[in-house]
Amino acid sequence: MNEYTQFIKRIGIVGIANILISLSGLIFIPIITKNFSTADYGVWAQVNTTISLVPNIVNLGLPYTMVRFLAAEKDKSKIRTSFYSMMALVLVSTLVMTSLFIIFSLPISQALFNGNMQIMHTVIIISFLACLNLMFLSYFRTFQKISHYCSFLVLQTYIGVGVSIVLTLMAQPIEIVVLGLLTGYLFVFIVMGILIIKDLGFTTKLKNLKEELKFALPTVPNNVSSWVVDSSDKYVIGIVLGSSAVGCYSPGYALGSILLMLLSPFAILLPAVLPEYYESGNMDKVNTFLTYSMKYYLLIAIPAAVGMSLLSKQLLEILTTDIIASQGYMITPLVAVGAVFMGIYGITNNIIILEKKTSILGHIWISVAILNIVFNMFAVPYLGIFGAGLVTLICYFFAFVTTVIYSKRYAALPFDLNSIVKIILASIVMGVFVMMANPSGIINIFIIVLLAIVIYFVLILLTKAIDKDEINLLKDMLS
Repeated sequence: MNEYTQFIKRIGIVGIANILISLSGLIFIPIITKNFSTADYGVWAQVNTTISLVPNIVNLGLPYTMVRFLAAEKDKSKIRTSFYSMMALVLVSTLVMTSLFIIFSLPISQALFNGNMQIMHTVIIISFLACLNLMFLSYFRTFQKISHYCSFLVLQTYIGVGVSIVLTLMAQPIEIVVLGLLTGYLFVFIVMGILIIKDLGFTTKLKNLKEELKFALPTVPNNVSSWVVDSSDKYVIGIVLGSSAVGCYSPGYALGSILLMLLSPFAILLPAVLPEYYESGNMDKVNTFLTYSMKYYLLIAIPAAVGMSLLSKQLLEILTTDIIASQGYMITPLVAVGAVFMGIYGITNNIIILEKKTSILGHIWISVAILNIVFNMFAVPYLGIFGAGLVTLICYFFAFVTTVIYSKRYAALPFDLNSIVKIILASIVMGVFVMMANPSGIINIFIIVLLAIVIYFVLILLTKAIDKDEINLLKDMLS
């Protein structure tokens, strides 16, 4: 099996894991929206938004740094020392975060969770575990133990959501349902910790992380700013319009952002695969991996964005309530198209990362974050939740354009323009079919989606958007 086939198989494994994780959210949306008020669902959305923010700051960029610095390392003693040094630093940082959360718990709970202190305390514990779990997951990602990585991601999600579903069906209040999320984080924390200690052993010998921090710290603004673009709109909506507006906005946003799961396999695997070729000066391999990745991503992401946009209202009517669907369906197309640009950014930025020019990405995302906050402060009061969705699209597009401009200074951009044009044209034809069919009801939607997929891939094959070598590569992957 050549390295490209193995790479695509790993993309498939990570892709399946991310599909399962995304489906968990969709499974829970109809359960929580139909058993709680829109305001309570808004609180649930704020809980998940907060939990996703904390590791971006507290982990100091070290999870990604671990991948960049240790992926090509073979000396186990060096790996052991580096890993535990990073873990020690993250543990200290996490304890500082926990202390600040405890000190400011009352105003935070009033701003985000309608003053519910029990939810605030649960969020503090989950955030603590989330920071450590991210480092553990990065260990498996760094050494391409992809089955372990995916299994723990899925377990962390499904155990937590599964317990929360049971608690919801038992008619427990929202603060008890939120407590269900804790179970998934705690379980995988224990299991991953045991496996890593068994694999590496343990040491109290620590190293100076000066070089690693020089690489890592510039990525923190990148991570935080990326979160600002992805999630701070919910904070602005909650403060300006209230929790009910967050409850109307979040399902449409969640539906559109499902497309980001298509980026995840590339974002996880490329940083672990590319450094070895880059360090040996094999830029042909680097360019080939990037070009294949871009093509396969757009092959799925563009038609998915078209289909998701055209069916957003029907899907939200199935998943949520009529009120949420009528107010939130226009958010999905904005976020879906933005997600396509975000995916292109996520593959292209590997060029900058390989050059260790992480400060460039930091500057880009600080600019994007400032634009996001300023635009949302003006857009949300005047355009409501639609304004927040529009700002998300603008910010994703800005990040895409600026990253492409900087990346082409260091390497050829991984775009096959001929194939991209064919993919767009096939997606448009598929979209016209979906629009004319205008299905309603889950069965009709399912049938139309299947027919649309067939139409799309027939057009892709007829226009030769995928060449014979790529088809053979896919056959090797499936064999």
